[in-house]
Amino acid sequence: MRKLLRLLLFIVLFALLFAGGAYLYLRHSLPRTQGTIRIDGLKAPIELLRDAYGIPHIRAQSIEDAYFGLGFAHAQDRLWQMEMNRRIAAGRVSEVVGASALDTDRFLRTLGVRRAAEASLEKLDAGTRRVLEAYAAGVNAFLATRQVLPPEFWLLHVTPEPWTPVDSLAWIKMMAWNLGTNWKNELLRMRLAKTLPQTRIAELLPPYPGDAPLKIRDLKTLYGGLDADARGLAEAMQRVAALLPDWLPDGAGSNNWVVSGKRSASGKPLLANDPHLGLSAPPVWYFAQLSAPGLDAIGATLPGVPGILLGRNERIAWGATNTGPDVQDLYIEKLEGRDAYLTPKGPRPFALRQETIRVRGERDVELLVRSTRHGPVVSDVLRPAMGLAPRGHVLAFEWTALAHDDSSIRAALNLARARNWKEFRDALRDLQAPQQNMIYADVDGNIGFVAAGRVPLRKPGNDLKGLAPAPGWEAKYDWAGWIPFDELPQSYNPPSGEIVTANQKIVPPGYAHFITSEWQPPYRARRITQLLDAVPRHSVPSFARMQADVVSLPAREQLPRLLATRPGSEQARRALGLLAAWDGSMTADRPEPLIMSAWWRALARAIYADELGDAFDANWRQRPLFIGNVLADKGGQARWCDDVRTPKRESCDEILSAALEAALGELRQRYGKDMQRWKWGRAHPALHLHRPFGRVPLLARVFDISVPSPGGAYTIDVGRSNFNDAARPYASRHGPSLRAIYDLSNPQASLFIHSGGQSGNPLSDGYRAFTRAWAAGEYIPMLSDRARIAAKGARRLTLAPPG
Repeated sequence: MRKLLRLLLFIVLFALLFAGGAYLYLRHSLPRTQGTIRIDGLKAPIELLRDAYGIPHIRAQSIEDAYFGLGFAHAQDRLWQMEMNRRIAAGRVSEVVGASALDTDRFLRTLGVRRAAEASLEKLDAGTRRVLEAYAAGVNAFLATRQVLPPEFWLLHVTPEPWTPVDSLAWIKMMAWNLGTNWKNELLRMRLAKTLPQTRIAELLPPYPGDAPLKIRDLKTLYGGLDADARGLAEAMQRVAALLPDWLPDGAGSNNWVVSGKRSASGKPLLANDPHLGLSAPPVWYFAQLSAPGLDAIGATLPGVPGILLGRNERIAWGATNTGPDVQDLYIEKLEGRDAYLTPKGPRPFALRQETIRVRGERDVELLVRSTRHGPVVSDVLRPAMGLAPRGHVLAFEWTALAHDDSSIRAALNLARARNWKEFRDALRDLQAPQQNMIYADVDGNIGFVAAGRVPLRKPGNDLKGLAPAPGWEAKYDWAGWIPFDELPQSYNPPSGEIVTANQKIVPPGYAHFITSEWQPPYRARRITQLLDAVPRHSVPSFARMQADVVSLPAREQLPRLLATRPGSEQARRALGLLAAWDGSMTADRPEPLIMSAWWRALARAIYADELGDAFDANWRQRPLFIGNVLADKGGQARWCDDVRTPKRESCDEILSAALEAALGELRQRYGKDMQRWKWGRAHPALHLHRPFGRVPLLARVFDISVPSPGGAYTIDVGRSNFNDAARPYASRHGPSLRAIYDLSNPQASLFIHSGGQSGNPLSDGYRAFTRAWAAGEYIPMLSDRARIAAKGARRLTLAPPG
């Protein structure tokens, strides 16, 4: 027995020593932030002055050297994030995590994001290429220091390859992907056309408030004329779509607004921006300042990409929200034999390429990619994944970001150097994907807006308007060029003195071009306008209060109808009593937002799960416009309340009561019987998942970031959930990736914050440094004055030439 105890003690001590040694070893992966590092090839020193928040203020003697310094800083703090980002874009994640990533890799190889980036690089001007090369050289200079790599590299036995300009361009295209994906609604319409009439599909996917449904070709007739194999493609493709990165949740989007001096206390413009993206650990953004002759800008950067994408310089500030254009179209291509497809001019052979996907621990996977004149054949991904062998038709995918002449990186670089409205607009002429609502303010008092980006022109005879997969052999569905830049929505110094974009419809009545018919509902835009109108002259604090606002307009609108529900139990009666006194604020410390959300989730299932069948789980969303129309019986839409699977005809009153009981039962099971102890913030944490360790329970405790948070899908301070996540249906996975407020009367008084910390290393104090302040609606100063930064105890690192 004593020998056994000694052995166990030895094992425990050895494990502790090993863990302690590993920890001490990995502590050396934290970046060096002081002193001098000599780097071959540098001709002049570069200073990285890190402030108390870990933000590098980079000073160099040329613009290229400033971006070299940014590449070095990104690699110091976010190397694993950069490694994963480039692997995602290149379809190479299976190399490090195994077969679990194979379906995603297969799709992204088929899509050809990295190949498109390679083609774009060839067409860029020499100056832009020099910046991309300088940035890559900065990343590789860090790799050459042979510092201990972050824990993920050690745990997965991965050695980073040298960074290249193509890696940067590919990640920009993936950001465009994350802000697109309207093709999933195309698939849904194609799938529903088998069982629902066109009018019912238009009810489930309603037009923008005040607009009539867009008249399109009858889908049942269109798809009914195709073979069964083609009709089944939509169903299979939806299952693959669920595996892909970052499907935007319900109400996805961002906020920005700007007021002129006549609406501010200082007499100069104020600009606010909070772009909404999927939450991740580490976060999407990394703050930095770049200073060199002709460049002095501070703001948000993307690790892996040169440029201040959102921020300010000494004269202007800018922000962005997603316009949400329809720039992705699916085409049904008719096969002509094995190696060709039908075009308006007859058969044409597929363009072919062979891809080899390395899979960790398994044999390589060979993938034959076929492309048509519209783009890659994405349905070929289904053959190995779903066991399908398409006989008569395939689906091809066209997307603006795959164009070989994409110059969006040039727009990002030139924005930081713009000094006035003309230079700002000129920079945006190069922005192609994703289209963004770019707002502007300058120290001279001007404000403006441009919806910049490449949007396809659709032919007058196009009777599908990008809303459903189109027959690829009919020329009327081909794109006919792009909307000219000068004809995109824009304004300059509007008489109102304010501009608001929150992904709402931004085109005026009678606008000449089709951008999309699937704008986000206007709830956030309406709430922002309400709050702007409530204060005669705004200030930085009033803008901060607006960004922290958690009033849900959909909840306020629907509460009277919901409160008319007859309770089926004593707990339901108490729940209705709480909701009757509630103002629709999605605050973290109250039960009402949780009761409302659970009730709405159950109600959505009761209303349209029966009609959607197997398609329901992938499309289980809040859909407030649709459900509001059903509950109001607009145009007879209360018929959706009937469960078509039962002989009885259910009413909306019945399903409201049943859904409330189902919701309360679920909440009791998850959070206990005491309703007063149910807290929205507990059920609705802002959940930042790490790639890939967020899927490994033991490691997730170390690498994931989670914090209780307020807000909902349609509040200004947003927090969007995935109803189809059975384990955590209310957790916020998509929110304000950063918040910024720019004061053009005193740029040094500007504020910003993002949701994590500057470091991507979980051993660093900077990994979660901003999270609790971000959740509480707090900020850090956006200082760019070097004397003030140095006076607060900044750490100085110099990158110097050999000598």
